[in-house]
Amino acid sequence: MSKQPFLTSAASISFEIFPPKKWENFPNLYETLDSLKQLNPEFISCTYGANGSNSKKTAEIVSYIQNQLKIEGIAHLTCAALTRESFLSTIETFQAMGIHNVLALRGDKPQDMTEEEFAARTYKHPSELISELKAAGFTVAAACYPEKHYEAASMEEDLHYLKHKVDQGADFLISQLFFDNDIFYRFMELTAKAGINVPIEAGIMPITSAKMIGTTINLSGASIPKKMTDLLAKYQDNPEDMRKAGIEYATDQIRDLREHSVKGIHIYTMNNARTAGDILAQL
Repeated sequence: MSKQPFLTSAASISFEIFPPKKWENFPNLYETLDSLKQLNPEFISCTYGANGSNSKKTAEIVSYIQNQLKIEGIAHLTCAALTRESFLSTIETFQAMGIHNVLALRGDKPQDMTEEEFAARTYKHPSELISELKAAGFTVAAACYPEKHYEAASMEEDLHYLKHKVDQGADFLISQLFFDNDIFYRFMELTAKAGINVPIEAGIMPITSAKMIGTTINLSGASIPKKMTDLLAKYQDNPEDMRKAGIEYATDQIRDLREHSVKGIHIYTMNNARTAGDILAQL
């Protein structure tokens, strides 16, 4: 890797994008990536797709980010459906395509996988991938959850497993999205007490339409503060004003994070370069 994205001396911005479900939508994504490049991100990550279904697309997209745009690209890699053979094959594919940064995740149970198969899966936790990815020469990121993972019995248990991922070699962490910065600040205090001393990127998702909030809660489990619910109640029937208010909310979050010395901001773009550009213009 030519530079570590989390070692920047200035406040950094990075983006997440996802593969289109249909191949014919790929040109639109590449246009989005070209636009995101103009915003000078520290890196761009690409999701693995639902149930790992878009893994080949992920590799192609991250290769384009890395080799054509000359930006650090991070490939998501979920372990829920990986076998030993498919894991080694994926590593070889990434290396052959010039990809050298990976975000190791567990991922959800594939729809065609039974509960028994899921329970007997080869890799039960992303921490089992990290040491091998490091040995293969990758820079490895891992996920963290400011409001704890929904399956964890407690924050203490969640921090225990997070510490294990770091001990296995995770270079930095990217947080799940949140809408209340105080939650993130408390999380940072807890990670410091737990001896987790790698950089943590703060995950921010701009809510630009009222319908996004239900999907977001289902996917992330993030709590919705009163300020956000008031915003939704006020603008839900006016799409353009809702979009402006959502961008302003995310921008205010980022300003406050920077004032609290949080350097790395990871924006969940939902493949919308215009939204990302509007946020950075306000900043």
